[in-house]
Amino acid sequence: MSENNYEAIWHESMNQIHQEYIESQNESYFTLWFNLKYIEDDKNIIKTAVPSEFLWKQMISKGTIEKIKSKITELTGISDIEIEPEIQNTSVYKNSASNQESSSSSESLSEKALSQSKEENAKKAVQKSEVQSVSDENFKPHPQLDSKFTFDTFVPGENSMYAYQASLAAAKNPGKAYTPILLYGGSGLGKTHLMEALGNYIYNERKGNVKIAYISTEAMANEFFMSIHDKTTDKFKKKYRNLDVLLLDDIHFLSEKESLQEELYHTFDSLESLKAQIFLTCDRPISEIPEISDRLRTRFSKGLVIDIQVPTFETRRAILQKKVELMQKNVAPEVLDWIASNIATNVRDLEGALTKIIGYGELIGNDVTVEIAKNLLQDSLNVSSESITVETIQKVVSDYYNISLSEIKSNKRGRKFVFPRNIAIYIARKLTNYSFPEIANEFGGRNHSTIIHSNTSVENQLKTDSTLDSTIKLLIRKIKEYKK
Repeated sequence: MSENNYEAIWHESMNQIHQEYIESQNESYFTLWFNLKYIEDDKNIIKTAVPSEFLWKQMISKGTIEKIKSKITELTGISDIEIEPEIQNTSVYKNSASNQESSSSSESLSEKALSQSKEENAKKAVQKSEVQSVSDENFKPHPQLDSKFTFDTFVPGENSMYAYQASLAAAKNPGKAYTPILLYGGSGLGKTHLMEALGNYIYNERKGNVKIAYISTEAMANEFFMSIHDKTTDKFKKKYRNLDVLLLDDIHFLSEKESLQEELYHTFDSLESLKAQIFLTCDRPISEIPEISDRLRTRFSKGLVIDIQVPTFETRRAILQKKVELMQKNVAPEVLDWIASNIATNVRDLEGALTKIIGYGELIGNDVTVEIAKNLLQDSLNVSSESITVETIQKVVSDYYNISLSEIKSNKRGRKFVFPRNIAIYIARKLTNYSFPEIANEFGGRNHSTIIHSNTSVENQLKTDSTLDSTIKLLIRKIKEYKK
């Protein structure tokens, strides 16, 4: 132990940071991303218990560690404090957390944080044998859900580990700490898989004695408007306000549907009072959905909001291997390596490529080589920059932000038009070989200095806005997929 004894300072720092998040009505963020427990200090190094290496890396990227160091510096005037992690398994982590001694206020914080993060701690020790498998004799999927979508068949990587762990934790204890869960990201990245896996898990744990509804937002909208037409809205309300689990896919389709938004707001109220589990998916950050009420946006963001990114090569390779094992097929490792290296858009494209390879191999009665795979999948390879046009970028961006193609090219002012236009200009500069004057010509013949200003504006925003970075990555994926 050091002479400085930073333990009391640590707890006071965490107390103050916690209070800041409470006052900003974002306490759940503190619970998740400040999930650290004091162990000891040595000189100017504070050692903390962390549930997993993955969580530690996320804390660094989200600025958690810097924020704690800054608060300690504010309280002590010492600026060279370092925080080091000690990765601990769940049981050790729980014990170290529960054995801490602190002031009464710190003790209160510790107890509350421990209570709120109970599911987070438990999910760290998930073993493969604990999740459902489609091969289990007793496994029965919910009638509305795909039997292939279980936690056992999902391959989590750095891009999706948080989403996987949070979904499994919610499935093990539905309606408690993690509701609603909102997963957002591009198509084919596993959002619906995790949503249905949660439904299948709960359905089996409750042996079918549970009311679960899985529906896309578009289908719910059609059902709701038909109920208005048929004067059966009471039946609609009874159906959705008395559930144990609501799985609502693609909530970006709520845009401009004011009456359905109003109904959903009251549905959420009812489900929360029943301690039901709510699970949502979206293709974009909730802040990017146009024409949605602030109070519903707040409800959606109340629980966990998790971004699923494109999987890394290692994760793509693991997904392919898992798929081959589930299908009980043989594919040469070098072919799997090649597919994982060249199909980098999403999981759905990966699986489609693999299915095509396996099907062709069975047709010719022989193993598929890398050369054969190249020929078979040449149309599925990542789109090169040379094949992407500014018009394609304009179409995808205008569709995403719910404005017309003519409006994104126009001189209309107002954030509704300027922001998407700037994004489109930035992506055009990034994905094409067009010069600034050429891009200016594609956007209604603007002065090229205006185009430079738009591009610079987005570049500056990206330095401080991680959500914008995720949005642009999503749009780029959509643009590449648009060409297929």
